[in-house]
Amino acid sequence: MNRKVNFLLILALLSIIWTPLVPLHAAPALSTSAEAVALIDVRSGRILYSKQGDKPLRIASLTKIMTAIVAIEHGRLSDSAKVSKNAFAKEGSSIYLKLDEEMSLHHLLYGMMLRSGNDAATAIAEHVGGTVEGFAYLMNEKARMIGMDHSLFKNPSGLDEEGHLSTANDMAKLAAYALHHPQFQEIVKTKLKKAPNPNDPWDYTWLNKNKMLNLYEGADGVKTGYTKLSKRCLVSSATRGGQQLAVVTLNDANDWADHAKLLDYGFNNYPLTPLIHKWDAVEGTEWVAGADFSYPTQEAEKGQYTFKVEVNDNQSTSFRLGEVGRLAYMLEGKSIGQVPLLAKDSPRLKLNERNVFSSQGIFQGTLSANATHVEKWLFIVQFLVRMVFTGHAVH
Repeated sequence: MNRKVNFLLILALLSIIWTPLVPLHAAPALSTSAEAVALIDVRSGRILYSKQGDKPLRIASLTKIMTAIVAIEHGRLSDSAKVSKNAFAKEGSSIYLKLDEEMSLHHLLYGMMLRSGNDAATAIAEHVGGTVEGFAYLMNEKARMIGMDHSLFKNPSGLDEEGHLSTANDMAKLAAYALHHPQFQEIVKTKLKKAPNPNDPWDYTWLNKNKMLNLYEGADGVKTGYTKLSKRCLVSSATRGGQQLAVVTLNDANDWADHAKLLDYGFNNYPLTPLIHKWDAVEGTEWVAGADFSYPTQEAEKGQYTFKVEVNDNQSTSFRLGEVGRLAYMLEGKSIGQVPLLAKDSPRLKLNERNVFSSQGIFQGTLSANATHVEKWLFIVQFLVRMVFTGHAVH
């Protein structure tokens, strides 16, 4: 049942953030030292810059972004995972876990993402997937759902293995997907983390290897990577003025400087442009927009957006839940996103816009913090039904 609930949440997220990409217009020239590059706007999923973006390459510990999001979605973070012989003393980067040591999945994720612990990654994979091979299957299923068409994962750590490859564009999609998850975002923006150490009188202390968190204003993620074959790899993210961008570079000897340059490029040339606000009347109808909608826009693209109204069948589930239609936006004839259309007196307008992964905020105080995934999902459904048909959130 947990998997069904997570699947519904994941489908909701994918429907929100992934729309067909539109062509890039001319922008100031940009050069980097990377073999492959991608720059993405996290909210919309629009690729703003790409160089050899679909070239399959080794990605080293950038793999752990996928490991983390699969573990968060499939595991229970309060669970304890035991360090097996396979995980103990794993080659490469390590957080120096002891054989048979137990640590919560929550803390293992911090050790993996901040210090790139391959022992932590293996312990996570075996706990969540049963075996490393079983976890790799989950990784590849997630890649397929996100639309990572040029990627194949064979292990949770990113240690060099024949055929374990991805691309800059695919990793940008993954980063944008993962950064919509509040638990993932909280982990990757953490500069220093302490965790209980059962073996010594002092705590584990993990300092994040991602120097961008200190080098770039607004930086908030995500992961470094290196092997002798992959060379230096990096995914970084930053938020300014409510806009979050993520950059991927593969095989880049000058990655810190290149990431700062790429993030500046994105913020300067593709600022988020509001196209409509919640409650705004929609031209030619008696309806209003049910959500805000903004899109990263070059100066040359302003004024080129078009839209069309799509009316829902009055027997459809969407219509019965108060959504009379959709306002679909296009750029150069290609869909870039849509917002729900609601009646002016719709109780749905009273709802705050929330991340689909979060049951906090409007639900806080009426749902136990210890509720299961099923209980949270049922509560959300009941909440929406009550709001639509009674206008009240509670009985």
